[in-house]
Amino acid sequence: MLKTVAANGKDEFDFINGIKLRAGDVGSEIDAAVSEIMWAVKTRGYAAVEEYSLRFDKAPPREISIREAEDAYGRCSPELIRAMERASANIRSYQEKLLTVSGEWGGGGAAVGCIVRGIQRLGIYVPGGTAAYPSSVLMTAVPAKVAGVEEIIMVTPPTDFLSDEVLAAAKIAGVDRIIACGGAHAVAALTYGAGFIPQVDKLVGPGNAYVASAKRMAYGTVDIDMVAGPSEILIIADGTAEPEYVAADLLSQAEHDRLASCILITDCAALADEVKKQVGIQLEKLPRRDIAAGALESFGGIIICGDLRTACELGNVCAPEHLEIMTENPRELLPQIRNAGAVFLGKYTPEPLGDYMAGPSHVLPTSGTARFFSPLSVDSFLKKMSVIEYSREALAEVSDDIVSMAKKERLDAHANSISVRRIKG
Repeated sequence: MLKTVAANGKDEFDFINGIKLRAGDVGSEIDAAVSEIMWAVKTRGYAAVEEYSLRFDKAPPREISIREAEDAYGRCSPELIRAMERASANIRSYQEKLLTVSGEWGGGGAAVGCIVRGIQRLGIYVPGGTAAYPSSVLMTAVPAKVAGVEEIIMVTPPTDFLSDEVLAAAKIAGVDRIIACGGAHAVAALTYGAGFIPQVDKLVGPGNAYVASAKRMAYGTVDIDMVAGPSEILIIADGTAEPEYVAADLLSQAEHDRLASCILITDCAALADEVKKQVGIQLEKLPRRDIAAGALESFGGIIICGDLRTACELGNVCAPEHLEIMTENPRELLPQIRNAGAVFLGKYTPEPLGDYMAGPSHVLPTSGTARFFSPLSVDSFLKKMSVIEYSREALAEVSDDIVSMAKKERLDAHANSISVRRIKG
């Protein structure tokens, strides 16, 4: 089930590149359908949103009251509420340490600075039904609150039942408004504004291929977090790793969906054999074993290489969403890791710890985009404005240089804007 690739300078790269390309494009048919929805909402507003909601979800959009969220909170088990409250506190504590603040500096009549403010309005998309994840509400809304976002609006499909857990998470995270509306038309409504659904400044959150396509089309009118691909995990391990732990962590991602990627890179062939055995044993016990087996068959594998330095180099090429290091001294390898959404060190730091509790957001770059994208964080919800203030004397000191550069670029009005002040000075 888990294929084994012996590193030879070619086969391992072919395997990794195939993994990175697995999601592909959403497809022209989906793009065409979503483009039609986006245009309809842009030109016809709420009437189009309501039509699509009735067609796809058999219900019109509606506002969910704070009382409904509070009632949902009360229906959740005390154990779950305690867990979500603890996770929320950890997320808040971590994000507060990352928060950038405004400042000014300079001297001699020349001051520059930066004003840092949270965006005004954020839209969070939350899938409905069995794909509803309250942890994602916490991982997106709490950092936004830390950033000082003025209004957070959560949309979720108006299914026959709305997840109590998702509504409770929204209450815990401080979501300001909850609107039962889903699909590409919900993304369009938040992008352009439609009736009681306002335009937002940024859209975040997971969704199906239609939602992903809509977010791509929304970008530019509003900001987005990222277009996330299927989940992925890469584990670098040596002969000291516990095969049972490695197998369990590979399966923790394989159960997400059939496109999930699960890779072990090791310098120990004996470990590779034991992990394969453990995967088979543990797989049989999983309720979602058919999904996990499909992911392992198509996008799972073990790469056996000569040493751990090579393992790290291959990890950087893969640039995975989650990268676990289970070696004798995991921190010794950390300086060699350049590309990963999140790094998990040691045998007692499994990936689900990051999904639910540790504090950093589990919204991470996928499909190799960790080479240039960062995890969602408080920074994702901040915008910065430059501030410049010069005195007459400070401007005079640099005016000749500015005029010289402006004239070189044939922008004479720019040069005159400086020169006129010297003349009138």
